[in-house]
Amino acid sequence: MQKRWVEQEVKGLVEMEELQRSLKVDAILARLLVGRGITTFEDARRFFRPELEHLHDPFLMRDMDLAISRIEYAIAAQEKILVYGDYDVDGTTSVALVYSFLKKYHPKIDFYIPNRYKEGYGISTQGIDYAAEHGYALIIALDCGIKSVDKVEYANKKQIDFIICDHHLPGEVLPPAVAVLDPKRIDCSYPYQELSGCGIGFKLVQAYAQKKNIPFSDISCYLDLVAVSIASDIVPITGENRVLAWYGLQKINTEPCKGITALMNLSGRKENLNITDVVFTIGPRINAAGRIDDAKHAVNLLIADTDATAFEKGEVINLKNSERKEHDSNITEQALAMIDADPELIARKTTVVYNEHWHKGVIGIVASRLTEKYYRPTIVMTLSNGYAAGSARSVLGFDLYEALLECSDLLEQFGGHKYAAGLTLSTENIPAFQKKFEEVVARTIPEELLVQAITIEAELKLDQISPKFFRILKQFEPFGPQNMAPIFVSRNVYTYGSGSAAGDKHLKMSVHQDHKTYYDCIGFGLAEYLPKINNGMPFDICYTIEENTWKDKKALQLNLKGIRLSPSA
Repeated sequence: MQKRWVEQEVKGLVEMEELQRSLKVDAILARLLVGRGITTFEDARRFFRPELEHLHDPFLMRDMDLAISRIEYAIAAQEKILVYGDYDVDGTTSVALVYSFLKKYHPKIDFYIPNRYKEGYGISTQGIDYAAEHGYALIIALDCGIKSVDKVEYANKKQIDFIICDHHLPGEVLPPAVAVLDPKRIDCSYPYQELSGCGIGFKLVQAYAQKKNIPFSDISCYLDLVAVSIASDIVPITGENRVLAWYGLQKINTEPCKGITALMNLSGRKENLNITDVVFTIGPRINAAGRIDDAKHAVNLLIADTDATAFEKGEVINLKNSERKEHDSNITEQALAMIDADPELIARKTTVVYNEHWHKGVIGIVASRLTEKYYRPTIVMTLSNGYAAGSARSVLGFDLYEALLECSDLLEQFGGHKYAAGLTLSTENIPAFQKKFEEVVARTIPEELLVQAITIEAELKLDQISPKFFRILKQFEPFGPQNMAPIFVSRNVYTYGSGSAAGDKHLKMSVHQDHKTYYDCIGFGLAEYLPKINNGMPFDICYTIEENTWKDKKALQLNLKGIRLSPSA
């Protein structure tokens, strides 16, 4: 699918010149920094040299003092504490972190993860009943609960207190909990709003450690879990998240917990993991536990205290991940065949597909894959408890939630945000919903949003790429949302020799401008461009710069994101 190239405007020329002078870097690197909101020498120092001292005081978060006081009381009174979390990566890492830390100081503690299929997302009545039946006086809810007003009221009637630790947007009314920790509260002045759920859990244990004069090393050992949550929950890697991710990756690559070590060994990735590696190797395996079976398996893995236990739990989860991949592959194949066989579906501006036999645990992944393929708002549905349950994904710039709101008369319930949502409807309403959702999207989506964009940060001449340039670029890591690996454009390049296919879909070549500097390139999924680049005519490329290791030799290579003929060709 052809993508549109969007070149960012040059902004902040004064700040760029000041950074060039103070940092002694070239104009391109200064431009990249300004584009990330880094405009002063001090900004740059904190960006390039993250320090744990840059973490904010946890007591700046609204209700943190109340949360810590309630935990202190529970420990002093020997009350039972239940750590409760969502079944995804962010939730299970949160539970593993808070449970592991508090268990050192209080033996009367356990954890609870709701079953995705029996209880659904968030705090459940079943979970509260479990707490009441087993004598728990305090529930610490992680990565969920900010909108669970009725559930917390229900718990209060059973004399169970709640501490809510969430990072999702609150509703108009907060749950009547002892403490509600959420930097997105309008009355919370905490300096950073984009923490993951596990990040909020870390701030809770940081506050407890701070008040009890517990050494920071007793909590920094959990930063690998925080980094996994930041990567997998796709939160911005800016501000405090950048510090947490930077040190968390260090922990992953030097001394990870036994559970993460087991997953690294089972995935075949054992060293120098970056955020992308975590997203594609560690995250899916942890997620698979809740998608296919029970997310408690993931927590038991992450809190394992021996290598043997961790490997045993890891093998179970790895098998669940293999099962997840099989479901994912089969359902994606079926959905693609369904669309390709129907010209009307191909011509639409939306994708809405349903099959009662599809596995509910992977329809979100399939929706993402279909969105990548057709690049339009997508909903994949299956049968669950007598209703059609759907997972929806959007394209950049289009508000999916607002579109669903216009179709709400046909839905039993729905929830989510701009780019992802879940919904439930009667199977009888599926045809009418397909029709209305298509009408709403066709009427409201600008045509250009249906073509995937490649955002280009700067133009480079190939001879501007040097080892020094790359060394500084490497210090922009860890890359992730709001700090993506920069994409550059180089114009009027030629192949050196001929490009060649790498497998069925990929291409390899070397390029040059004016026979000055040559760089090897890899283009995943770009083999269709071989005839255009091998005809001796100039073309433009956009790419990221990376280091490739082959037979113990390291060399810079360009990872191509797009190719197009130069206007002069």
